[in-house]
Amino acid sequence: MTAPSSRPDPDALLARVQAEEQQQQRGRLKIFLGYAAGVGKTYAMLEAAQQRQLEGVDVTVGYIETHHRAETEAKLAGLEVIPRRQIDYRGARLPEMDVDAILARHPQLALVDEFAHTNATGSLHPKRYQDVGELLAAGIDVYTTLNIQHLESLNDVVAQITGVVMRETVPDRTLDEAAEIELIDLPPDELLKRLAEGKVYVPEQAARAIQQFFRKGNLTALREMTLRAAAERVDDQMRAYMQTRAIPGPWPAAERLLVAVSAGPLGERLVRAARRLADGLNAEWTALYVETGADSRLSPQARDRIARTLHLAEELGAQSVTIPGHRAAETVLDYARSHNVTKIIAGKPLRARWQELLRASLVDQLIRDSGHIDVYVISDEPGPAAAPERNNWLPHRPWQRYLWALALVAITTVIGKPLSLAVDPANLVMLYLLAVVVAAVYLGRGPATVTAVLSVVTFDFFYVPPQLTFAVTDTQYLLTFAGLLVVGLTISSLAAQAREQAESAQSRESQTAELYGLSRDLATALDVAGIERAVIRHVEQTFGREAVIMLPDTGENSKEARLRPGAASADFQLDEHELTVADWVYRHGEPAGRGTDTLPAAKLRYLPLKTARGVLGVLGVRGPQSAERQLTLEQQRMVESFASQAALALERNQLAEQAGRAQVLEATDKLQTALLNSISHDLRTPLVSITGALSTLEDDDTRLEPATRRGLIENAREEAERLNRLVGNLLDMTRLEAGAMKVRREPADVQDLVGSALAQLGGRLEGHPVSVHMPDGLPLVPLDFVLMVQVLYNLLDNALKYSPAAAPIEVSARADGSQLELTVADRGAGIPEADLAHVFDKFYRVQHRGAASGTGLGLSICKGIVEAHGGEIRAENRPDGGTRVLIWLPLTDNSH
Repeated sequence: MTAPSSRPDPDALLARVQAEEQQQQRGRLKIFLGYAAGVGKTYAMLEAAQQRQLEGVDVTVGYIETHHRAETEAKLAGLEVIPRRQIDYRGARLPEMDVDAILARHPQLALVDEFAHTNATGSLHPKRYQDVGELLAAGIDVYTTLNIQHLESLNDVVAQITGVVMRETVPDRTLDEAAEIELIDLPPDELLKRLAEGKVYVPEQAARAIQQFFRKGNLTALREMTLRAAAERVDDQMRAYMQTRAIPGPWPAAERLLVAVSAGPLGERLVRAARRLADGLNAEWTALYVETGADSRLSPQARDRIARTLHLAEELGAQSVTIPGHRAAETVLDYARSHNVTKIIAGKPLRARWQELLRASLVDQLIRDSGHIDVYVISDEPGPAAAPERNNWLPHRPWQRYLWALALVAITTVIGKPLSLAVDPANLVMLYLLAVVVAAVYLGRGPATVTAVLSVVTFDFFYVPPQLTFAVTDTQYLLTFAGLLVVGLTISSLAAQAREQAESAQSRESQTAELYGLSRDLATALDVAGIERAVIRHVEQTFGREAVIMLPDTGENSKEARLRPGAASADFQLDEHELTVADWVYRHGEPAGRGTDTLPAAKLRYLPLKTARGVLGVLGVRGPQSAERQLTLEQQRMVESFASQAALALERNQLAEQAGRAQVLEATDKLQTALLNSISHDLRTPLVSITGALSTLEDDDTRLEPATRRGLIENAREEAERLNRLVGNLLDMTRLEAGAMKVRREPADVQDLVGSALAQLGGRLEGHPVSVHMPDGLPLVPLDFVLMVQVLYNLLDNALKYSPAAAPIEVSARADGSQLELTVADRGAGIPEADLAHVFDKFYRVQHRGAASGTGLGLSICKGIVEAHGGEIRAENRPDGGTRVLIWLPLTDNSH
């Protein structure tokens, strides 16, 4: 036999490492757990906080309730207290913890008393434990206090023991997620003594508290529950330690629990019992609801009860599942077998015994067919404070269907009467079976049942001897009666079930068609606006609700971005409060608003448009005006599917944009490579010339002729100027593309403009006669003098490069209406027709024999500067040879 491995379980080790990494990003929660008020939880928490402050930890008090106990108030000394937020509610001002102030202060440790407290209406969250969750998410450690009776799964048990229903509860997962639990214990006798002395509540409340809750038996039971909860937590820690370190021990097979939820009032009790059993067995558990065809007849209250039960199961740590099925017991068992469930929890039947004899209950069917799966039956005895449920019975409607059933039996009898003269009466049973089938198909289950019963009675009265009486002389007809009744009832039941299944399939088909239609429209949407319009249109068509989509104004998933309303229903308006709720959903990635546990007073239900890349936006759906129009559980899940589809479409659009930007970057990279290749020679040539001239002057200065020496210096100077112009052109082009080149217009004389450009060329004009033609009376032109001098310099320099020696260069200007026309012409080789449209492009150089060197930036810079002035530039060939560049500049400043 192979010895068991001593290596740690890699899956368990990985899960623990991941949990520790996640915990490092969140704050640590420590719960001071007790079994009743007055055992010293707040005192112990303050004492621990004082010790942490002495260790150098930044501690603040978020909320403390001292109940005017002197020893507790003394422990507050030296601790910073965050002022409470005052909330106006029905004419009263209620103090609540200021979560925003604590987040802004961001201490290392915050003290928050009364973990299960219910916040006043208008607070960020309905429950204080949700406020604590937000502090933990921000990386703030929290100390808090909790009594065992406030755990959700123990709610009905505590009510049964004490006779008091706890309205303020917290999900059990909050206890599971706590990094540390400190048990604060006190013997019940000592607690009762403290209560009598007024150290727990004020004296006038003490007597009533003792009578209702603080009985020794109650306190003893609560104390035991607290000790058991703490012991289970220690046991969990011990098992985790053994698993991660591969300590040998007994490892039983894992248990899996399944609780069968129905529309009855027993659902929440079943879920709580399943949670307690799952904790005791350390097992995974699932809450399953089977949706049959009969669900179409459920009342809105019953649908809402199902949704609340499944939501409670999720709050208690279960996975909630809703699946369609024909028979609830078969569907539950099939799911249990396929998911390796070992125990099923169901409720005790609520029907009368005679009803169970006619039709087996769910529990009976589960017990009979469960095989090796254990079935636990939970009784329906309510707690002492359970509110009675109203049973609004409604008869089958419309009642006209039953009149049609009577008419159908009468017509069958009339048709069968003449046939009875030639046909044996037993064969007339087929006519009545036909009537039952017609009633089942067209009238429903109830009328079909009535038709089956009336068919037996009518057949006996009119056709069985002696006729027109209910007496039966031939006992063989009793078998005929039984067969007619059983077959009729069976046919009616099967036909009704087929109709219900068809209606359920039609409903699912409709939902599938809506999802398909939305997916199709989102796939064809070309931009974000198209995606938004498609989602809003389908929400309106499917649910009949107004909707809005909000996206961050930066177009990116940035937590610093602020949401902006995008596509919305017609005449849809959002106030500042609704925008705040939507912003919370965007930043936290959790649903909020109407019908949720976060900011439920909002008018809309907000869902995050979340993908693996993060939250991309928020979908808001307006809530109903009446309870009858509340979304069913399936509709809520369909809205969530719509949100998921929209998020994926937005993500696809973002990925497409990123791919486009990547292509642009790739093209830019290629352009930069081409630029470096293009200018490397132009940079190297002047540098080599300058370096050679300087080296010659340094080595052979005494033996050089003065003329040679001057030539070397002049050559170095010209190459340095050439290099300076090259670098200047590159910088100017960079400024143009970045939009950093600012045009400062001032009235300027065109003659001064041309004169300055010619002066900068200096000796380079030798051998090229330059003629300037300007009429008298040219108006002043609003322009940036320095930039336009650079334009003329580049044009003249270009003319010098491409003109033969002694070829003249002409510069002319004239006023043409509201524009100034400036021309620079040469007698060079001209520009090929194919290149005329590209000469102003970046890095474009005309390729022909004897072409001068350059980077191809001069003319593109000229074009950028001229267009920045609101002008136009164009190049053309002269009819008699050469090139002409024309510039048009506005004579008025239209930049303002």
